[in-house]
Amino acid sequence: MDQTLSRLFSDLDTGVLLDLGIIVAVAAALILSTQKILPWLANRLRGRRRYLLLALVPLLRLSIVVVAFLLMVPKVIEPSFQNMVAVLGSLGLALGFALKDYASSLVAGVVAVGEAPYRNGDWVDIDGIYGEVTHVGMRALRLVTPDDNLVTIPHLKLWTGSISNANNGGPQLQCTADFHLHPAHDAARVRAALEDVALTSPYLALEQPIAVVAQEQPWGTRYRLRAYPIDARQQFRFATDLTVRGKAELLRLGLAFAAASTAPDPDPRAT
Repeated sequence: MDQTLSRLFSDLDTGVLLDLGIIVAVAAALILSTQKILPWLANRLRGRRRYLLLALVPLLRLSIVVVAFLLMVPKVIEPSFQNMVAVLGSLGLALGFALKDYASSLVAGVVAVGEAPYRNGDWVDIDGIYGEVTHVGMRALRLVTPDDNLVTIPHLKLWTGSISNANNGGPQLQCTADFHLHPAHDAARVRAALEDVALTSPYLALEQPIAVVAQEQPWGTRYRLRAYPIDARQQFRFATDLTVRGKAELLRLGLAFAAASTAPDPDPRAT
């Protein structure tokens, strides 16, 4: 047994330990630099360039870890085919039995970097938790909710649940404001008024479409005003602006709203 181990591992002399320490130190410094510098630069950009730069953070970190691992392994293990098969086989068994969920999250993290169901700066909904992705790590992602709560979600959710991405790596994110009116009114006039409300908002992205969707309900008529803000981080201010000014305009036109006792609760994401 001792002879087998001696053939498997190289002699760890002072030079080898020094090389390992340098590799670890350089890798850690590069990872810390990318996690500090790239978000700092991205926050000074607008539009798609900001999201592309943020998406590079987890990709660069994964590349640095893989390169560091590949540089360290030949210095610790005698680089022969039999030794590499033995080490990788043992590592796979250990991960499979002792760290099943953790290993699954790591694998899902690699898949997340490749498939990009979410990136830094995306607004996602995972298991009913909605917020902006601020960090995509090897095992989990972190997002900040509208209530300023930091939530950590393992990548394992890729295998077990659905992920809703509101802006998918870009600055465009649709906002919705709901209005519930008494059925006796001029629908064309309401639609024109709501379109004007969106067009006069200071947060509106003019190059994106505006839509007013009407739907008859037993209690009245529901209108949904859909539009896009200039930046995804303005979504709540934009939705509030549409709601406040839209309600004021409808009241100015003398329109009656549906009774609160019969109208359904609005979607919290819509306002």
